[in-house]
Amino acid sequence: MTSTFERVLDQVGAAVVSGEVAVGSRRSVDDLVTWTGASRSIVREAVRVLVALGLLTARRRVGVTVLGVREWDVLDPRVVRWRLQGPDGDRVAVELRELRAAVEPVAGAAAARRAALDECADRREALRTTADELAAAATRDDRLGFVIADVRFHALVLDLSGNALYRRLHQVVGQVLRERGSIRPDRHDVGLHLALADAVLDGRPDEAASTMRAIVDRT
Repeated sequence: MTSTFERVLDQVGAAVVSGEVAVGSRRSVDDLVTWTGASRSIVREAVRVLVALGLLTARRRVGVTVLGVREWDVLDPRVVRWRLQGPDGDRVAVELRELRAAVEPVAGAAAARRAALDECADRREALRTTADELAAAATRDDRLGFVIADVRFHALVLDLSGNALYRRLHQVVGQVLRERGSIRPDRHDVGLHLALADAVLDGRPDEAASTMRAIVDRT
């Protein structure tokens, strides 16, 4: 169940991202209380989060001011979700696919080079288990189960890469995958993920990179 705080955060955040509230416009906390129907304490907490995300500034005697996209933390999963669900969702989806195409194949290759290390033993086992869970969910047409496994699968590949910056992107990738959760996975999608798991676990970086590229292209 969505809390009042989450509802207010989504309402105001989505309004800023969609352009419903114009860049440069100002609102007082009282205005936001009236608009959202929430308490001042909840509105203030939501404003603090939105300020941290770069969507707003808040100053005494000035109120809350809406900032433009150049200031937003566009890699935060909440901002990713609001942008994908907004009027520019198609363009944002292209941007995210380009980001994934630049990062995930390289991360897949790095994961394949590192997978044999002793320190990666638990994550190797988790990758194989998650790939099997993904395939089983697709067979049952369990779309929620498939998405959960798919998000974890990609996070594990990014983690296995050993690159802290790649790991940081797992929330962005996860949000993209959740947004397409209503799409029925087909046999080819499943086959690509199983092939990627094999390539990583068998230490074949070139194959891991090309397979991940094919997965991203299909997304």
